[in-house]
Amino acid sequence: MRVVIAMMQHETNTFSTVPTPLARFSRGNPEPVPLEGQAAIEAFRGTGTALGAFIELCEAEGVEMVAPLAASAWPSGPVEDAAYAYMTDRICDAVAKGCDAILLHLHGAMVTESLEDGEGALLARVRALAPNTPIGVALDMHTNLYPAIVDNADVVAGYQTYPHIDVYETGMRAAKPIFAMLKGKARPTMAWGNRPMLPHVMRQGTDDFPNSEIQALCKRMEAEGALSATFFTGFPHADIELAGSSAVVVTDGDQARAEALCKEILDLAWKERAAFVYEIEPLEQSLARARTMTDGPIVLLDHYDNAASGGSMDSMTVLKGILEAGLDNVAAFAICDPDAVAAMAKAGVGSTVTLALGGRTDMPSIGRKGEPLTVTGRVRLLSDGRFRNIGPMSRGVLNDMGPTAVLDTGKVEIVVVSTQQEPNDYACFQSLGIDPTAKRYLMLKSRIHWRAGFKPIAKQIVDCAGVGVCTSDYSMLDFKHVRRPIYPLDEDLQPTSTAR
Repeated sequence: MRVVIAMMQHETNTFSTVPTPLARFSRGNPEPVPLEGQAAIEAFRGTGTALGAFIELCEAEGVEMVAPLAASAWPSGPVEDAAYAYMTDRICDAVAKGCDAILLHLHGAMVTESLEDGEGALLARVRALAPNTPIGVALDMHTNLYPAIVDNADVVAGYQTYPHIDVYETGMRAAKPIFAMLKGKARPTMAWGNRPMLPHVMRQGTDDFPNSEIQALCKRMEAEGALSATFFTGFPHADIELAGSSAVVVTDGDQARAEALCKEILDLAWKERAAFVYEIEPLEQSLARARTMTDGPIVLLDHYDNAASGGSMDSMTVLKGILEAGLDNVAAFAICDPDAVAAMAKAGVGSTVTLALGGRTDMPSIGRKGEPLTVTGRVRLLSDGRFRNIGPMSRGVLNDMGPTAVLDTGKVEIVVVSTQQEPNDYACFQSLGIDPTAKRYLMLKSRIHWRAGFKPIAKQIVDCAGVGVCTSDYSMLDFKHVRRPIYPLDEDLQPTSTAR
């Protein structure tokens, strides 16, 4: 038996100017292309990823694995058409050679230069090549679900946690019913639908109401017999027609039940839609509150500019506020500025340097230009920027920040990286000789994923509204293509839905 397994992941922020060429998908590979073949299998075997789950199941079943692609990139602007063609052609070429099942770890919110629904277009090609072959798909919670995704798969399962600490489990939820199909023990049937709502990302955490309650409902449905039940919060920073919340339920041969359960999930989400709206506090007030706090570490969230939502990670507004406020004993992760890293590497460890740091990326979608910040400090450390996640998120996965430096101003240790990296794991500091538990303040360019690695040590949290294309202020985003009316852009509307 031959099974094709592959990963192609990108969450596209259509307001971001960070480019997305093929090289951005080469994480874990010294070459500027994604991992393929046995190298991909070795890189992801035993990791807390959906691909790791696929590998484990295939090995347990004793089947031949073919891994044409393991591609993952931090969110950014639309994927270049050439990169999309390279990745999808490799997957399709493997399928065209014949297989008994197909297991794909996709994102669900990939937008390319030419396509609103990159995953749906891929699945349509795969289904045309393998019209009768079982296809299982694992998706991110931030999927913007399109019909082509569901219409061309047999099983769809999405993450049920945010931060995403159940990626491996989701791979199992997508793959196990496919193996059951192959053995004649399951007949998956799916129903899906959506509601016209754009939940703010800062209100999507599964530690928080209402997503905690919605995900608990999905888990109960699975415990009571559904093969998979998923609520997708959606990714609102994609100006595409079907951006927003949706659900998909897979049952064993019971289409009516799948439809009823799907409607139950969506009705609950719509009922609690107001709780998905995030209230913004001005930065000055946030930093003033932080100054009065004494019990640390105190997490300062620069949530307008984070890698996991398409931010450039070089907006300096929050860091500037921290420096001007005189906050002491701070570690900041991170500013993406390869030129600054090169300058510090040239100066050498121990040298005192004055740099125009960050602010290299303009943000025309929100009418802002990049504003560098002049900073003086000592080069404390230089690194190749490679480390493995400890977990619970993406356990064992290799990260590559590119050449990295730590600049110590005396009060703030600033991590400066050469490529974007979300601070979702304790190891991002530990690998650079920084003990986050010893700091009074941790400035993190993150929204929710920081909780995976740092919530256990955080004594207090302060949201800091800076500047960036991950803004939680929808009034700054010029939505032209998303379906209207939609909540909360339009408050007075009926709970209409699209469903199949």
